[in-house]
Amino acid sequence: MKPEHNYIEINRHSWNNRVETHLKSDFYNHDSFMKGATSLNPIEMELLGNIKGKTILHLQCHFGQDSISLSRLGAEVVGVDLSDKAIETAREIAKETGSNAQFICCDLYDIENHLDKQFDIVFTSYGTIGWLPDLDRWANLISRFLKPEGKFVFVEFHPVVWMFDDNFEKINYNYFNVEPIIETESGTYADKNASIVQSYVSWNHSISEVLTSLLNNSLDLKDFKEYDYSPYNVFNNMIEVEPKKFRIKYIENKLPLLYSIVAEKRR
Repeated sequence: MKPEHNYIEINRHSWNNRVETHLKSDFYNHDSFMKGATSLNPIEMELLGNIKGKTILHLQCHFGQDSISLSRLGAEVVGVDLSDKAIETAREIAKETGSNAQFICCDLYDIENHLDKQFDIVFTSYGTIGWLPDLDRWANLISRFLKPEGKFVFVEFHPVVWMFDDNFEKINYNYFNVEPIIETESGTYADKNASIVQSYVSWNHSISEVLTSLLNNSLDLKDFKEYDYSPYNVFNNMIEVEPKKFRIKYIENKLPLLYSIVAEKRR
């Protein structure tokens, strides 16, 4: 069987393999989080606005820090992730912190078999859609789980970033989604020196593919932005130009590192 045909199990193992390392990493700053610090960044906070009393479906939530941060702001949150180890950890963290966030373990494309309600907001952020082969199905599910006039809030690494090699010295990958990317890595973005190894299958999705999938599934674009920085130091050769604003050292502000979308479901 080709890896892309078994990508769910390959990627589930990959994310299960990262959980323990991520929990201990400075990147996730888990001790501070457990004491009440938020894991959310100003970008998504501004896009979300006042969420007190809102219902939120958080897709690809990892071990739930953002989901719990949203619940601390007064939202009723359901987080979804395919990693059983991450979801088990998320439930433990929610219990320990007194959060009412709920968590579901399933592949995103299987969510309709686990959940039957609509939400005020669907939220997903930072390194999510690259794990999905079919964005039309993704957008269809977002629309399915949003109430009429509900809001989809999305922040993601810019697809131009994924064209480069690890050191941002040359173009290695196609901007357009032509085939799966199958790789094995040592370490992880949260701790590049960690003694873990995992394989994964991913896809690069162009901006046009993202926007078209949303527009074709009853979601109207309300806001689109691009950003010349990342709030995370996750790539090689990054420098912090301001607190929580990182850029590639020799590229500076010449490359978009993130983009954000707010879309609204048609009535």
